[in-house]
Amino acid sequence: MLFYSFFKSLVGKDVVVELKNDLSICGTLHSVDQYLNIKLTDISVTDPDKYPHMLSVKNCFIRGSVVRYVQLPADECDTQLLQDAARKEAAQSKQ
Repeated sequence: MLFYSFFKSLVGKDVVVELKNDLSICGTLHSVDQYLNIKLTDISVTDPDKYPHMLSVKNCFIRGSVVRYVQLPADECDTQLLQDAARKEAAQSKQ
């Protein structure tokens, strides 16, 4: 649940989602669920020449299992907080 909570805190921020089929989509994170399915608004494709059919799409829903990477804004990522939360979650799972 650590990643779910983290992504919930990024709602409203601009992110880039790279899919397993090499399509990269930039957009504003609208929502995320426990399966890490992502809904983006105001999207654009990083390579419109390769994916011209995506130029007319403004919003999209991305299934969590097809996501390769999510690129976050550097100023929104508190790495120390994430590391502490990961340690706490790991310690709880050992008990």
